[in-house]
Order: sequence, then structure tokens, then C-alpha cells
Amino acid sequence: MRAGTLLSTAYDDVPYTRGGAVDRTEVGALVRSAVDGDAAAWKALVEGMSPLVWSVVRAHRLSDADAHEVYQTVWFRFAQHLHRLREPDKAGSWLASTARNECLKVLKGLTRLTLTDDPQVLDRASEERTPEQSLIDSEEEAAQAERIRRLWQEFEALGERCRQLLRVLMASPPPSYLEVSAALGIAVGSIGPLRQRCLRRLRARMDAREAA
Repeated sequence: MRAGTLLSTAYDDVPYTRGGAVDRTEVGALVRSAVDGDAAAWKALVEGMSPLVWSVVRAHRLSDADAHEVYQTVWFRFAQHLHRLREPDKAGSWLASTARNECLKVLKGLTRLTLTDDPQVLDRASEERTPEQSLIDSEEEAAQAERIRRLWQEFEALGERCRQLLRVLMASPPPSYLEVSAALGIAVGSIGPLRQRCLRRLRARMDAREAA
């Protein structure tokens, strides 16, 4: 980054649950270009890595206000430290680790933590349908909504570690194991086995529920 300059951190319009796909092999090059003042490279980093940052924040179950504040703080610190990153290729791990640390700071300062649901709202375009088709669609949507509701109920019944890990792994594009390790403080070699155990537990809970 040129002396006396700081790339804009105006990223409030970036979606938190999705973003422009960025190839992990390109991150280092984008960081180096951003250091040189390339605004397009900075924009690509923010859009491409925001899903990772947001997945870490969501995993810590902050309130909406605290979550947005942490998200903004992470990117502000990233802009400040951009030219000092020793391993630009591992910027994702830096972001994940910083997001985790900022979340823990917020949680430590709270006198109480209110857990809130995070439902996804799907906007569907209206279409012309016959009454029969509308009824069929309505029944299918209701059945699907019920399956999703049951899945999330069983997900919330998992242990905190499993919930955190699976939430971070839901990010798109998927984070690397190094990034997951930095986000949650889990050894890289333990992530795969833990993920499998968590998914088996979730599947077992769903099977038991359907058999009841």
C-alpha cells in the first residue's frame, strides 16, 4: 500500500451470506495488488472472503448489531494490517482468526447472551399457476419447510462445538481447514474426524425423529 493511503473500508453493501467466488490460490496475489493500491483487488478480497468472515461471526451467535460491528471491525483491521501480512496467501486464516478473537471480546464483555434464530428468507418470484398447481405447490412447500424446521431443531440440539464447526463449514466458498482452525481454535487434523462425528450425530437424531 502506498505511504499515507488506506484502502476504503466501505463494504456495508456486501452480502453477508454470499459473495463473489475467489479462488484460494488467488488470495495472495490479490493481497499484494491491494497493498499497491489496487481498489479492484481490495473489492475482490472483500466480496470473496466475506462469507468466511460472516460464517465465523454466525458461529459465535452474536446479536445482529454485535455481529455487524465485529464484521466491520475485522475488515478495518485487515485494511490496517494489509501491508504487514507476512504470508499473503494465508489471508483467509488471518481473517478467520481475527473474527474469532473479536467475537470472543464481545462475548466476554456481555453480561448476558441472548441466543437468536437466524432464519433464511427466500424471495420467490410470483408465477401464474392453476388452482390445482397452486395447491400442490403449497403442500410441497409446507412439507419442505417442515423438514427444514425439524433439521434445524436437531441441529440446535447438537453440542456447541458441533454447531460452531458446521456453521463455519457452511460458508461459500468453503473455507480451508487452516481457516477453520484459525476461526475455531481446532487442530487441523481434528477437523475432518470432528465433522464426521457431528454429521453422524445429526443424521442419527434425524433418523430417530422420523422413526418416532
